[in-house]
Amino acid sequence: MQMSWRSRLQIARSVRDLMTVQPETVSRQFNNQHFSVLAASRGKPMFQDIHAAYMPPFQIIGNLYFVGTKPASVHLIDTGEGLVLLDSGYDALLELVLENIHALGFHEKQIRYILHSHGHIDHIGATKRLSALSGAQTVIGRYDRDYASGARDLTYARELGLRYDTAFLPDLLLDDGDALQLGNTKIFCLHTPGHTEGTMSYFFYLNVPNRELIAGTHGGIGMNTMSRAFLQTYGLPLSLRDDFRKGLHRLRQIHVDVFIPNHQDQWNTTERYQKKLAGDEDAFVDAAAWPAYLDMAEQRLNALLEGEQNGL
Repeated sequence: MQMSWRSRLQIARSVRDLMTVQPETVSRQFNNQHFSVLAASRGKPMFQDIHAAYMPPFQIIGNLYFVGTKPASVHLIDTGEGLVLLDSGYDALLELVLENIHALGFHEKQIRYILHSHGHIDHIGATKRLSALSGAQTVIGRYDRDYASGARDLTYARELGLRYDTAFLPDLLLDDGDALQLGNTKIFCLHTPGHTEGTMSYFFYLNVPNRELIAGTHGGIGMNTMSRAFLQTYGLPLSLRDDFRKGLHRLRQIHVDVFIPNHQDQWNTTERYQKKLAGDEDAFVDAAAWPAYLDMAEQRLNALLEGEQNGL
């Protein structure tokens, strides 16, 4: 008999042990530099050179690993009782992700959950194939369910000259305040809409001996899908921009030691990786990175709104 989603998800409506204050109720740039390896026009293969997208895998710290590619990050959490994958990346690049997982001594059959930041093609594109290969449960924010299933054309595939033909029906839907528990890891899930309606941000304690370090990721800060033109084209509310700002203010209340960007070029991942290779085991431990990243996101939102107001 299949377990119900409630038996798989331990609902945690209070996250006091992670946040400095009790979370408030939340209402409801995408920048094409991430896609430099994409074909320049429609009708061409999705990626001109698959190997140009390759990025070596590495241990960030403790039980957290990078197994993604240059265009889209994929992170792996080893819970001691199975793996959780944060996003799956592009379908065309799945073989690179699998190669990275294997290179670190793991196997896709160990993946129990594929946990998604939001429902754009660069984060959910490979999920259909990967879940079939691994048997993993697929998890996404409730309000991005129809993005993943293909019921609504909101995966940003069209804007990239791509087709989203790997739709899937998520196994588990997340609401604000839910927590996903597996092995030694409990992942707190907060709804932070803006980039998409169902964008989720995640926080969890890392398994590092004799240390209490919190990892955190914002589910998506891209301004491309918060422009007036994009929102009106797809019949989405302009209030998503207000929701995004509220989410940034809420997340500032959370202490994060290890910030996980969902694109490697959003926050000097390569530079920190080089420091780690040089022997700095704490290359990714930086409590100042999280608030600085959130400040940058709000500055970009302000610039977007000011530009629209000035007719730019």
